[in-house]
Amino acid sequence: MGTMTVRAGTPLQAVQEAADKAGFLFALDLGARGSCTIGGVIATNAGGNRVIRYGMAREHILGLEVVLPDGQIVTSLNKLIKNNAGYDLKQLFIGSEGTLGVVTRAVLRLQPAPASTTAALVGCSGFDKVPAILAAARTQFGPSLSAFEAMWPDFYDFMVANIPASGSPLGGKHGLYLLVEASEFEAGREVERLENMLAALMQAGVIEDAVVARSNGESKTLWSIREGVSEYRRLLGKVVSFDIGLQTASIGQFVEEVRTALSQRWPGILSHFYGHIGDSNLHIVTNLPAADATAQKADITRLVYDRVRKAGGTVSAEHGIGTQKLPYLSYSRTSAEVALMALIKRALDPRNIMNTGKVLPLG
Repeated sequence: MGTMTVRAGTPLQAVQEAADKAGFLFALDLGARGSCTIGGVIATNAGGNRVIRYGMAREHILGLEVVLPDGQIVTSLNKLIKNNAGYDLKQLFIGSEGTLGVVTRAVLRLQPAPASTTAALVGCSGFDKVPAILAAARTQFGPSLSAFEAMWPDFYDFMVANIPASGSPLGGKHGLYLLVEASEFEAGREVERLENMLAALMQAGVIEDAVVARSNGESKTLWSIREGVSEYRRLLGKVVSFDIGLQTASIGQFVEEVRTALSQRWPGILSHFYGHIGDSNLHIVTNLPAADATAQKADITRLVYDRVRKAGGTVSAEHGIGTQKLPYLSYSRTSAEVALMALIKRALDPRNIMNTGKVLPLG
């Protein structure tokens, strides 16, 4: 009970629907749920919308079947939560981006399905209010807090203007928008608890406005603004995007510094900021409305990652390294860490035939 064994090519959404039909929840969730596969999720140790409560992909994996570079099949379809019989080998392959082996099957850990889920969209004056709002949400809901998303006005206004049937549920303009979600096992009180929390924050002058969803349909409407990121390339064409991790307390200042630096270097550049702020993950999407915009990609990337390194953050919070971030791996990992990764790679794949050129600077 509480596990599901699937092939690596199974779409995430199919897993979620199968779990739901059986009365469970597969808690990992991404905006690309309809197209991403479990194998890809495992290979990149994907995060998504509910990391604040349920953790990254590795928290949902109990066992794996993997084909090694020499063709050997290692079947370790463990279904036990506690199993300390030697090394936890699956951890080698989760997040390795296919450079150590090919995942063919996985045992997934399911969660009890919550009785109800509700969300609220909150407007506040700026990021300086986030610590108080996040602390209040953690205090009120504890482990029931399942999402805490932030959207800066550049992102929010763009999505409201371009996503069909979204519109802004809030009146007026705000310096920052937050999407707060809670999942409860006792139906009937979640809306009231969320409303009481927000009323107290509004009375204290911490937030300026808020709207609470009263149905699944209303929750989906609120989420549609945040998940409009899938429309970026259709709306803007080529973009340069970033998935970075920073200490939550430093994110507000970081956003202002990067926005200013980008606009000074490239007047007219579009830069949108949003992310899973409850788990310190910031996304940036930039677009230069010019024919040669792609020629500036390297310079834009260097500007952003230089500031990530200075802030002590990571160049990849939830989407891996691949090839594009390869030159910047040392910004987030020490030389000793990189050397150890290379040692593991050579031990399992001495001929360097698995996803060659990804993750590590090996020839």
